[in-house]
Amino acid sequence: MPDAILLEGLRVECIVGDLPHERATPQELVLDIELACDVSLAGQSDALADTVDYVAVVDAIRNALVCGRCRMIERAAQMAADAAFRTDGRIAAVKVTLRKPGALPGVVAGVRIFRDRSRTSL
Repeated sequence: MPDAILLEGLRVECIVGDLPHERATPQELVLDIELACDVSLAGQSDALADTVDYVAVVDAIRNALVCGRCRMIERAAQMAADAAFRTDGRIAAVKVTLRKPGALPGVVAGVRIFRDRSRTSL
């Protein structure tokens, strides 16, 4: 079983959606991110340099989603995964669960993707 860093409940206010009112007003997305990476060295050294800096990953994902102005939640999830990969080459794979709580009355719409670095062009 591979190691993973978990980032749960990441909230991002951004433009997301295809309808006219969605293009004008930011909405909240909630993301759970799983970063597959070896954390054994940091477990021994207790040094940030020996692991993925999850603060940098969160900042990159937030920036990508705010700047991205996505129409589809599928695209937003892909942008989050791409941002994570660009942040640190030690991330082998990313699982993104993205939810859009305000998509429909009484319903939370969402998408889950898994991306493996060996299958991406980043």
